[in-house]
Amino acid sequence: MTFAHETYLGLAALVLFSLTLAQPKPGTARRFALVLSAVAVLTSVWAFGERGDLFHGTYRVDAFSQSLKFLIALGFFLAVAFGEGLRGVDSEHEPEYFLFLVLSVLGLTFLVSSVELLTLYISLELSSYSLYILVPLRRSEQRLHVEAGIKYVLFGAAASGVSLFGMSYVFGLSHTTHLDALVKVYPEIAQTPMGVIALTLMLGGFLFKLALFPFHFWTPDVYQGAANETSAVVATLPKIGAVAVLIRLTGLGGHEGTFFAVLVLLAVLSMTYGNLAALVQTDLKRLLAFSSISHAGFMMTGILSGTVQGCAGALYYVGGYLLMNLAVFFVIYSLAPEGENVSVDDLKGLHRRAPLLAFTLAVGAFGLAGIPPTAGFAGKFFVLTAALEKGYLALVIIAALNTAVGIFYYLKMVRSAYSPEEEDAAPASSVRLSILGRTLGYAFCVSILLVGALPGSILGLFRQALAWLG
Repeated sequence: MTFAHETYLGLAALVLFSLTLAQPKPGTARRFALVLSAVAVLTSVWAFGERGDLFHGTYRVDAFSQSLKFLIALGFFLAVAFGEGLRGVDSEHEPEYFLFLVLSVLGLTFLVSSVELLTLYISLELSSYSLYILVPLRRSEQRLHVEAGIKYVLFGAAASGVSLFGMSYVFGLSHTTHLDALVKVYPEIAQTPMGVIALTLMLGGFLFKLALFPFHFWTPDVYQGAANETSAVVATLPKIGAVAVLIRLTGLGGHEGTFFAVLVLLAVLSMTYGNLAALVQTDLKRLLAFSSISHAGFMMTGILSGTVQGCAGALYYVGGYLLMNLAVFFVIYSLAPEGENVSVDDLKGLHRRAPLLAFTLAVGAFGLAGIPPTAGFAGKFFVLTAALEKGYLALVIIAALNTAVGIFYYLKMVRSAYSPEEEDAAPASSVRLSILGRTLGYAFCVSILLVGALPGSILGLFRQALAWLG
């Protein structure tokens, strides 16, 4: 029972592996993946409330890890359920695509329960290398996916190497790889120059997953070059795992001193650079890539507060970000029947061609901008309130200014969707959505607004989950 969700995902991977050998008809693997992902959500809920340590204390199942496994499973299901199939990937690669997607989800599931450095690293690599394979699996004549795949692998391998190198120094300084022991001895070690360097290097691989400045260079090219379905996964699921690990690890350096100052600086630079770079983007996926860099800074703001309120706010933030980002990617997917990229200008007249998609885009964009009553507003309010309570006034002011900057380019998307088409342009045909597509559109809108309007119970669940840590 304790290991039921992980066991199920492993069996799901075996089922999809069998499909790769059988050469099924197009669409069969997707139908299997849809059912398997839906059951994965149920198994993540079924195992909720379980608690136990496995593998000699290197793997822990508790309310904290189980809540994040639910978010990962939910994102997995929503990404698979986008539409009628893979539009940007050749049908012959469909079974392999879903196989490696499940393996990546399995790696992230392991990641949020790992409480030992080597277990963390192995889980990180399992989730990462599966995604590295998905990025080049795109049907495109521009060959952007090839460049994206190469950059993702090279930057990812470098980040993993740096992280492992840092772990070796952390072990050398503390003589342990277990987080429970590290949290007792490492805060004092982190006051030394070598302790700061070791911890900073170790966090490199996880900051890469979060796309925090300066570990962000891969983000715009990978988002733009990967298939729309793949970009939606890369933009959301790894961030859940990164936030979980950073909540466990940032406390090792204490909440003052050089290491803490470095993380605060990275959060500020990430917010500012991401927003300023997003202002000039015309490709929607590149815009969302720079947006994600900015949001990484906000997530770090909650984590750096070091309080239950701040970390619960960061978890709430990444959960809301999952829904809002997938809502926007759902619109991009629906507007690209051949899996092509979508620009801001392509949104013109969307309110006439597909009113539901235009409204879904508006709700998702308003949420990402932090406009009430969406989940994005509540998330930013929680993390900034936690930072303010700790006395980080300058950080809160910079974050508030960046929120104002972000509103501009998010509203640019909405304005384009609700503006008329160019007079000299050929009239675009209406967008037809399947029953599942319409259901997803309504579900995204309702969930983003409902989570934002009634945040108390969800934040309370995350507070209770964090109480199990340690």
